[in-house]
Amino acid sequence: MTLHEYMRQLKKEVDRAMLDHQYHHVHTITTAMRYSIQNGGKRFRPILLLMILDAFDIEKEKGMATAVALEMIHTYSLIHDDLPAMDNDDLRRGVPTNHKVYGEAVAILAGDGLLTDAFNVLVNDQNLDTEIRLKLVRLLTAAAGSCGMIKGQLLDIEAEEQAISLDELKQIHHLKTGKLIEFACLAAGFIVEPTGIYTHRLRWFANHLGLAFQIKDDILDVEGDAQKIGKAVGSDVANGKSTYVSLLGLEGAKQMLEVEINKALEELDALPAHTEMLKKLTEYVASRDK
Repeated sequence: MTLHEYMRQLKKEVDRAMLDHQYHHVHTITTAMRYSIQNGGKRFRPILLLMILDAFDIEKEKGMATAVALEMIHTYSLIHDDLPAMDNDDLRRGVPTNHKVYGEAVAILAGDGLLTDAFNVLVNDQNLDTEIRLKLVRLLTAAAGSCGMIKGQLLDIEAEEQAISLDELKQIHHLKTGKLIEFACLAAGFIVEPTGIYTHRLRWFANHLGLAFQIKDDILDVEGDAQKIGKAVGSDVANGKSTYVSLLGLEGAKQMLEVEINKALEELDALPAHTEMLKKLTEYVASRDK
């Protein structure tokens, strides 16, 4: 099976599970929530989590609810990120953003609903022991909360139209983008082994992979195809954001991307698992066109 076939299979399983966890009664908020949930997306974070479980020969069902909760939180963050007060984007995943369809108030509440309901999915997962569920809730609140993703989003806003250093940019993206990728890896690690004996390697792998993911996003914002990406290119420049391309130049950003990919691959080499597909996924991050 090729990487893309494997990812398509996992994506179908995640999509099916996400719809199973959505409310079946219809009102404005649940309709708006489902709108963003069903509008595609790579499902990179939940796929990463499930691939790590597979690499350690752990059945995917053990981590499916965690993967769904993670993607719900990621989707909520995108709904809010697109709002006029944030990035003010009109397109997400190739379709109008949530607030363009339902208005700003409903979009805010749809994001709030996804965030809150994600923890309901996690704590009610009967495939995991209570102790593991509690550990995953702690991890996810730290990753998504005011010291994690939200702090990164605030730093990103404060850095607009400002000259910032490369280290400051790394810190922003480690929090804003990298924390949920890190959660995917650490959550899988704790599901594999509750004592967390693999978390050191998985954390470093996640940090290098998350940085590579963001560098590639910055490169695509300059030379990507808007139809493939699903949103307008050049939005970072228009919003006055510092990027790896603006700080290092296009070639410098590509060189940094290669370095981070290689470091991520080195961490995988140190894991006692079947990491062939994870290595292919890591290399895909550098070669993707959307």
